[in-house]
Amino acid sequence: MFRAIADVLRQIGGAVATVVTLPLRALARLFGGASDSARRA
Repeated sequence: MFRAIADVLRQIGGAVATVVTLPLRALARLFGGASDSARRA
């Protein structure tokens, strides 16, 4: 019983983690590219 609940919570946590990290990674790539081009100029 508790193991099933823990598995569900773990799956939900993994899904939330991916949803949260994807936009953050996209933002980091945007700002990283912007800072790189600013350094070149």
